[in-house]
Amino acid sequence: MSAEPTPAEPLAPADDTVGPEREVLTWTLLPVAIRELAQQVVDSGFLPDVVIAVARGGLVPGGAMAYALGTKGVGTMNVEFYTDIGKTLDDPRVLPPLMDTSELPGSKVLVVDDVADSGRTLALVMDMLAKQGADARSVVLYTKPRTIIRPDYSWRDTDRWITFPWSADPPVTGAHSADA
Repeated sequence: MSAEPTPAEPLAPADDTVGPEREVLTWTLLPVAIRELAQQVVDSGFLPDVVIAVARGGLVPGGAMAYALGTKGVGTMNVEFYTDIGKTLDDPRVLPPLMDTSELPGSKVLVVDDVADSGRTLALVMDMLAKQGADARSVVLYTKPRTIIRPDYSWRDTDRWITFPWSADPPVTGAHSADA
């Protein structure tokens, strides 16, 4: 029985089927990452009025971040870009239901996502919030070297594909397919 890696250690694949090219975030390590990120935010002096989770990958970390920061204002922005491993749409697009952003001008907003891979999703959201007059900053669990936007806060940098605990398994039998 092996111990869970500490945050300073590289994460090993969960099993031989994952492969060496993957970074694996476990349910056990997720709260450590969230607390460390929340501390980065607080230490910077930025105390958000609202946390916006970028759905779907940012939903779990966004909720956890809101709790870690004591922020009660929480929203979601649903953006589709990745359609499968390594496959994207031509451009990210915001999907309904649309978040009411009328109260955001002048608010301190923390945008939370799982990864800044290409950075195009994060750039879209940050641009939308800037146009709404929000003082927005971004936080992600992982940042890839090719991202077009550097998040304000990031837990780890990696160039590997990441397996997140909330999306490690395919949808259950009878659910929407991953291609839908």
